[in-house]
Amino acid sequence: MRFLNPDLLWLLALVPLVWLAHGRPGQGPALLYPSADLVRDLGRRRAARPGLALLLLRALILALLVLGLARPQQGLGAAAIETSGIDILLAIDVSGSMKALDFELDGKQASRLEAVRSVVTDFVEDRQGDRIGLVAFAGRPYLVSPLTLDHDWLLQNLDRLQIGLVEDGTAIGSALAAGTNRLRDREAKSRIVILLTDGVNNAGKISPVMAADAARALGLKVHTILAGTGGEVPIPVTDRFGRQRVVTARVDVDEETLAKVAELTGGRFFRATDTDSLAEIYEEIDAMEKTTATLEKFDRYRELYPWLLVACLLLLALERLLAETRLRRLP
Repeated sequence: MRFLNPDLLWLLALVPLVWLAHGRPGQGPALLYPSADLVRDLGRRRAARPGLALLLLRALILALLVLGLARPQQGLGAAAIETSGIDILLAIDVSGSMKALDFELDGKQASRLEAVRSVVTDFVEDRQGDRIGLVAFAGRPYLVSPLTLDHDWLLQNLDRLQIGLVEDGTAIGSALAAGTNRLRDREAKSRIVILLTDGVNNAGKISPVMAADAARALGLKVHTILAGTGGEVPIPVTDRFGRQRVVTARVDVDEETLAKVAELTGGRFFRATDTDSLAEIYEEIDAMEKTTATLEKFDRYRELYPWLLVACLLLLALERLLAETRLRRLP
């Protein structure tokens, strides 16, 4: 048993004020007696029981209210969760070329981003003991989700990921720097960035190699994934009349830079040309980045304040009912 807000318990000292308020001077005498002997015996009698009952009810209501505000909690024992001690930052390209329709999902043509969302969802669901964050990037990076164990919330943000939220481009170096900055002060056993892109660094003020040097200095490992085939690919476009059509556009890739970034940080470079190979890559990374699970214990508590507040309301209603009916006092 514990109180979440024990500092509020001092308010119990206000309970005696109910008696003080009850004993305050009343109105002047309505009747005058020629001799005090006539009323001397009345002064020796105890307070009327109806008045005492209402007084006790009010004191109890105030005490229950204070106890409820102090948030009493009942201990239910300890529970244990598994945690791997690994922090993972996912950096995902959302530039215009990620619209390219050279992947498949469930036998149907899909964009690169749709395939990535599907595969990354499976990856996150398999890493229940890890803190995972998400940075998206095009012409500049932006934070989608900070590092969290709440994977349901992270996946909701992943589902909302779309192309066109920031200016177009592929700022690989800036994205890696943003991911590094999110992991730099973490004390996890292992800190990893998984960077996925389908193009060449052509935006941002930081080169990928410079960002990789910074990651290495901070002890971070970076795995890089190049998605797509490169060259001529089908990309849907919308004309000025709002009509969609598919055109063929050229997408350049830079395997050499991505491979160097991975090598500098002790990570690995992967190439995904379709949905199956992309899924296999994330499965391989999942298998590589496993550590011996540790148990992290925490105590479980049940909130008791709702019961106190319900009792407080019931007693308050009873006090009002009695004060207006059976225990009503005449002026």
